[in-house]
Amino acid sequence: MKVTYFHGPHHRKSCLDEALFFQHKAHVNYKSLPSFGTIHIMLSPCASMAKPMLYLLSLLFFYSILLSFFRCTLSLINPEDEPSWIDMESEEINMVQTRRDSWEKCDFSVGKWVFDQSYPLYDSNCPYLSTAVTCQKNGRPDSDYEKWKWKPNDCSIPRFDALGFLGKMRRKRIMLVGDSIMRNQWESLVCLVQRVIPTDGKRVTYNGPSMAFHAMGFETSIEFLWAPMLVELKKGPDNKRILHLDLIEENAMYWKGVDILVFDSAHWWTHSGQTRSWDYYKEGNSIITNMNPMVAYQKGLSTWARWVDLNLDPRRNRVIFRSMSPRHNRQNGWKCYKQRQPLQYFSHLHVPEPLVVLQGVLKRMRFPVYLQDITTMTAFRRDGHPSVYNKGMSEERQRAGTALSSDCSHWCLPGVPDIWNEMLSALL
Repeated sequence: MKVTYFHGPHHRKSCLDEALFFQHKAHVNYKSLPSFGTIHIMLSPCASMAKPMLYLLSLLFFYSILLSFFRCTLSLINPEDEPSWIDMESEEINMVQTRRDSWEKCDFSVGKWVFDQSYPLYDSNCPYLSTAVTCQKNGRPDSDYEKWKWKPNDCSIPRFDALGFLGKMRRKRIMLVGDSIMRNQWESLVCLVQRVIPTDGKRVTYNGPSMAFHAMGFETSIEFLWAPMLVELKKGPDNKRILHLDLIEENAMYWKGVDILVFDSAHWWTHSGQTRSWDYYKEGNSIITNMNPMVAYQKGLSTWARWVDLNLDPRRNRVIFRSMSPRHNRQNGWKCYKQRQPLQYFSHLHVPEPLVVLQGVLKRMRFPVYLQDITTMTAFRRDGHPSVYNKGMSEERQRAGTALSSDCSHWCLPGVPDIWNEMLSALL
C-alpha cells in the first residue's frame, strides 16, 4: 500500500481551519482495492503544517477500507456469517425497507380467488389441528374449499415454502397474538412448516396463556398468545369482569424478546349482551358502565400502540397487524351452511368500522406497523367455515342438519388461513 500527497489550489483559510476542512473534504481516488493500489490525497499549500494530522487520517482511512474488504471476503467464504436483518446497523434499515416496500406497494387486499388443484399444502391429519377445524374428519362431504388461492391484481403471492420460511426464521421467535381466529392462523402456520421437520426435531410447549411450536434444528419458535382484547381483562369485586382500557403489561410481558409479532383484535370488541366478555370498562380510576364499543376499541388499540412505540425497535422487531376476519352468520343473511363456492362479487363494498378504527390508530404510530388487510378478500369465502362440521358428524347430527349450531366465524383447515400465512411469508 502506498500513500502519496499532491497540492491543490489554495482556499484562503487558516492552516488550522484548512486541516479541519480536509478532514471532511479530502479528495480520494483509489484503484483496485484487492491489490491495494496507490491512494492519492490532494493537499493545499498548508500541507506542511497539516501533514502529521493528514498522515494519521490516511492511515485510519486505509485500515477502515482493509477491514471492510476482509468482512466482505469472509461473508463470501461463509454466507451464514452474514448478519441477518435483525443485526443491521441503522443505515442498513433503508435497504431492508426497500425490499419490504416492493411487497407493500402491491395491494394484497385487492384481487380474486382462483381455483388451484395443487392445493392444499397439507391435509386435515396434521396433528396440531383442533378438532373444531378439521372439517374433512368431521364429515364435510365437499373439499373444493381447500383449493382456492388468492390472486392479487398487481402481483402474485409465492406458494408457501416451508424450508424457505424456516430459513428466514432461523434463531428467531415469531408470535401470533389475539383471539381464536389467530389461533386458527397459528395452527395453519404450524401445519405448513411441520411436515419438513423430522419427528424428533419438533415439540410444543405451554406457558400460561401461550403455546409454542419449536423447530429445534432451526432454533425457531412459532408461538401463540391468547389475548383477544390485547389490553387486560380482569376479575374485580363481586366477581365482576373489568376491561382495563389503559393497562396492557400483563399481556405485553410475553411479547418482550420476540422478533416478529403478528396481532389481531376486533371480534371480542363487537360482542354485546350475553356474549360480551366484560361487565364494565375501567380507565384510570374511572369505572364506565356504558361506552360506544368502537370508542372503547380505539382506546384499547391506542394503549397497545403506545406500548409498541415505547418498547420495540424497528431494527430488531417486525410488527404486523392482521385485520378482522368477517363472519358469515350475521343479519346480512350470509349463512355458511352448505355453501360450496366463494362469492363472486359484492353488490356494494362495506368497510367494517373496526378496520377504520385500526387504520386511524396505525397512522398515528411512530413504529412502522404493517397492516395485513385480509377483510375484503376473506369476505368472499362464505364456503370456508366449519359450519356444522365442527365436531364428529354422527348420523344423528347429519339428520339434525340446519337445526345445529353453525360456526360461521372460524375457518376449516386446510383453508383460508393458509393464504394469510402465504402473505405473511412473502412479507417477511
